[in-house]
Amino acid sequence: MLHSLSDSLKEVFKPPYEFNELAKQAFMIGYKSFGLVAITGFIIGLVLTIQSRPTLAKFGAESLLAAMVAVSIVREIGPVITALIFAGKVGSGIGAELASMKVTEQIDAMQVSWTNPFKYLVVTRVVAATLMLPMLVLFSDAVGLLGAFVGVNLKGDVSSTLFFSYIFNSLEYKDLIPAIVKTFFFGFAIGLIGCYKGYYSDKGTEGVGKAANSAVVFASLAVFIIDMIAVQITSLLNY
Repeated sequence: MLHSLSDSLKEVFKPPYEFNELAKQAFMIGYKSFGLVAITGFIIGLVLTIQSRPTLAKFGAESLLAAMVAVSIVREIGPVITALIFAGKVGSGIGAELASMKVTEQIDAMQVSWTNPFKYLVVTRVVAATLMLPMLVLFSDAVGLLGAFVGVNLKGDVSSTLFFSYIFNSLEYKDLIPAIVKTFFFGFAIGLIGCYKGYYSDKGTEGVGKAANSAVVFASLAVFIIDMIAVQITSLLNY
């Protein structure tokens, strides 16, 4: 795994650059995940708002609902849940795709034809995952806040101007920037683990299923570990 990490970092900066394949993977990984991310983000915002309202109402703090939901989504829930969805969809897809290419000996054929399969297959997917996940998280946050607005108005009547003014007044750069920075590490880990599990999978059709399954499990675990480290670093910087 560490060998793959060092190889990926070195190959990113070495020519030739596979821009066409990178653009293709960015489209496949990012654009085709927008629908799933949008549905998930909307439901997160809606459910979190509905579940939080009764608790805040007990303390007479219902006016803080918009601010609390916004900070929760932007800081933690949006990035982590989106990364887990990303790991399930993209991580498993990358693992299964590369494992099937290995089973059908397409990777060996690329080596024979003087094409660097590691650079063409692994580096492009890792870079695409690293770049696209932060964009998906920003989109998920926006849709989640829209879902929160719908949730607030299920048992109330709050104008969009008032609702979003509460949100923007409650959010600060220290809420947004660390949350976005850690998503680059989420994307890198998910892409790297998916590629590693597929590229070095066991030969045979059984290896394809194992690669896809283990890619999801380890990528999801990596998201939690990175998030834990990021939270500790952010806490130290804020004090």
